[in-house]
Amino acid sequence: MNFIFFSPHFPANSTEFCFYLKQFGINVLGIGDAEYDSFNARLKYALTEYYKVSDMEDYEQILRAVGFFTHKYGKIDRFESLNEYWLELEARIRTDFNIFGTKNDFIQNLKKKSKMKWFFEKSGVKTVKCHSYTTREDALNFIDEVGYPVVVKPDSGLGANFTYKIGNEFEFDNVTTNKHLAHENFIIEEFVDGVIYTYDGLIDIYGNILFENSHLFEQSIMTVVNNDDNLYYICLPTIDPRVRKAGKDILKAFDVREKFFHIELFERKNDQSLIALEINMRPPGAWMTDAINYSYDDNIYERWAAMIAQAPVKQQGEGKYFTGYASRKSHKTYRYTHEEIIRQYGDRIVYFNSIEKVFSRAMGDFAYQFRAKTYPEIKQMINDIQQI
Repeated sequence: MNFIFFSPHFPANSTEFCFYLKQFGINVLGIGDAEYDSFNARLKYALTEYYKVSDMEDYEQILRAVGFFTHKYGKIDRFESLNEYWLELEARIRTDFNIFGTKNDFIQNLKKKSKMKWFFEKSGVKTVKCHSYTTREDALNFIDEVGYPVVVKPDSGLGANFTYKIGNEFEFDNVTTNKHLAHENFIIEEFVDGVIYTYDGLIDIYGNILFENSHLFEQSIMTVVNNDDNLYYICLPTIDPRVRKAGKDILKAFDVREKFFHIELFERKNDQSLIALEINMRPPGAWMTDAINYSYDDNIYERWAAMIAQAPVKQQGEGKYFTGYASRKSHKTYRYTHEEIIRQYGDRIVYFNSIEKVFSRAMGDFAYQFRAKTYPEIKQMINDIQQI
């Protein structure tokens, strides 16, 4: 199998995906804009060959790179980055070279939040009420229907960038004339007061779920980004049966195969009902893949590569730990120093490091990952790490 991994150097955990593809005998070919000599030894081992381009946004350069690999190695079987930013480029390459996977005719259903709503409705899972902005008058009519506050966001936005909670007409006008939204297609959603549960995992080429897990976000990432605040989340050792059922129904509606999936569901605070927010056919972001490994004592990178290779893997085991992520911002002063946190919780901290600048607004400048047997223990560690 010839597998082109687009951007094998970034983010950092791309190395692990490439490494395990190699372990299953897959021919891993890389395309990126970094110098090969900057790669770590593990990534160099994984790559059969690397093609450097000067601009990853220049489609003609990517086209030539894929053509080069096709001429040298034969038909390309897969083209992936596992990164939401490159979804459209991936689909375009797959279409032009007839490579297995999501192509141009379906990609907007996974990219645009407004188009996801139809599939959520098809699945039978309630979804957030949504309006695609056309005119101010129509938008205000929608807001009259759902009431303030509402959320305004780009239809194809990444994460919580340029996502705003607005509470009145004056704020609405300020936000919709924002230079970042003025030339974007954006949507308006009802505001849901609740927490987010995710349904994450792997679905194979036959539609079988090979692995599943769930994360809990008790904060609004929109608020974290807009307020430049701390973030935390928790990887859970068990999955709420309601989350599992809703997630499986959504996957069936989208009918996407051989993918990671990351589905976000609100649990409304006032009645505990589940409401579909969005779906991403990629690994959960940041350090969440590693959190899965720590919670289950497993290797999700290896499981993904085995899925691509259609190799047998052991059945998923039970979750053993709650794994937490807690970030800090460099402009804040915290009650406990890094050294004090390590002294207090060193036996339960599994990783800590600085965050790449491009992710720091949401994910923090520095973060800790840690695990414990109980939810109260994890919450206490989060509190001590982030206490001002």
